[in-house]
Amino acid sequence: MNDPKLIRKEPNRARKGIQDRGGRYLSVLEEYITSDVAHRELLQEVEEMRSKRNESSKAIGKAMASGDKETAENFKKTVTELKNLMAKKEEELSPLAEKTRGLLLSIPHLPEDSVPLGKSEDDNPVVREGDAKPREFDFEVKDHVAVGEKIGAFDFETASKLSGSRFAIVKGLGARLQRAIAQFMLDTHTGEHGYTEMWVPYIVRPEVLEGTGQLPKFEEDLYKTGQLEESEDGSQTQTNYLIPTAEVPLTNIVRDAITDEEQLPLKITGLTPCFRQEAGSYGKDVKGFIRQHQFEKVELVWIVKPEDAAEALEVLTAHAETILKKLNLPYRVIELCTADIGFAAKKTYDLEVWLPSEKRYREISSCSNCGDFQARRMNARMRRKAVGGKKGAVELVNTLNGSGLAVGRTLVAVLENYQNADGSVTVPEALRPYMGGVETIKPA
Repeated sequence: MNDPKLIRKEPNRARKGIQDRGGRYLSVLEEYITSDVAHRELLQEVEEMRSKRNESSKAIGKAMASGDKETAENFKKTVTELKNLMAKKEEELSPLAEKTRGLLLSIPHLPEDSVPLGKSEDDNPVVREGDAKPREFDFEVKDHVAVGEKIGAFDFETASKLSGSRFAIVKGLGARLQRAIAQFMLDTHTGEHGYTEMWVPYIVRPEVLEGTGQLPKFEEDLYKTGQLEESEDGSQTQTNYLIPTAEVPLTNIVRDAITDEEQLPLKITGLTPCFRQEAGSYGKDVKGFIRQHQFEKVELVWIVKPEDAAEALEVLTAHAETILKKLNLPYRVIELCTADIGFAAKKTYDLEVWLPSEKRYREISSCSNCGDFQARRMNARMRRKAVGGKKGAVELVNTLNGSGLAVGRTLVAVLENYQNADGSVTVPEALRPYMGGVETIKPA
């Protein structure tokens, strides 16, 4: 979440940031500002009454010691009145505090000053293009569905019988190719880029999703397990969720923890399934493998010192690009404008890969600097080095994340860009060691 002190001190800066994002959350911001003022005023009132009650309690003892019973009784009455009034005020304070925090959690990250202004994705500037250029085909290009079905890789009909729409079965050499892509990505990031690989839970508690920003705003996109689990303090039961991305468990490994400065940066990666209801994407990419309810993704997460976050975003994005370069796929890097960046991000680059059947670039990775937005929600902190024998200061870490890459969309890109006139698919050289030396997947 955003720094409440910044919003209090510079409300117009916050208003501008939200306005630059499209203005959708302006009413939430205004309601938060009003609620925050009311909460702090009520809190101050309660604290003043508590201070007065404590002073009156001490005065009772002094009056009794001096034999002034009448004064002591008056102070007792004051203490009783203050106690009763405080009880009423504290009853108001708790729900007001909860409301104020809920509003703050619902405000997106204020964009970094360097983010280009824009009103939609059409205003996202292209930063650079990869060396590989879109291929010139001398035959009619097929989309990934037709290519995949020709080589016996896809079975959407059976998947639909099993689970409904937006699910797929990948089989045969198609399944091996998908596995090869994922393994290739992990080996590149761990072997060349220095990431630590982790296998993480696919089911998480709601507070974990709140930490990375998926809750409370995007609950409709999440899959609930339906299983009720007692909360840690035993006060209530809660429903757990399937992860929408490995970003969620990987980033939360530093939740409620203090990491020594010397241990940063933490660079971690993991391959997980991702589960999304795609509630806001009705009618988009209904056919094919682009937008599935269940898909695999290799995630890259950095935990860094605040002063290192900007450079870390450039490096993380370059790491994701490496996969596209090694696969010799045409791609470009765009910077998301203020109206298009994600909820938790302050600055984002998207990688888009060329799909010949659509004659356009499609997103395959999103790399974001989340600053201290997630860290504040997770209470994730770092301790500076000791100076002069004194313990170092404690402050919030910064977090970054990016897909390195989406496995399914990479499979789509390989099928389309490496298709041949006879219906076969050439296996990219970088993937052949993972395919047992198979160079071409022939029609089934």
